[in-house]
Amino acid sequence: MYAVVEQGGKQYKVSEGDSLKIELTDIAPDATTIEMDKVLFVQDDSGHKIGTPYLEGAKVLASFAKTADEAVVKGPKLYPTYLRRRKNSKRRIGHRQKHLQVTIDKIQA
Repeated sequence: MYAVVEQGGKQYKVSEGDSLKIELTDIAPDATTIEMDKVLFVQDDSGHKIGTPYLEGAKVLASFAKTADEAVVKGPKLYPTYLRRRKNSKRRIGHRQKHLQVTIDKIQA
């Protein structure tokens, strides 16, 4: 059984027991689970269900391996560089995106 969910403007193909990094969202500091209700597609033993655009009543339950503060992980450090040729203008900045590490517990369709 697997599902396709939308979280943070991105789509993820998930199945039970998967561990993935999703976009950081606003969560309570004492929260241990997150509920994703924007389910686009579900495939199970009886067949598949496709939403228009989302499935009614379907949701995916995910939990943090740790507390909410410890579940935040950092991505790789990126160094975008801006250069204007022949203008003696250069700029180099750094960026490091934060993600939320979750484990998929249950898919309800």
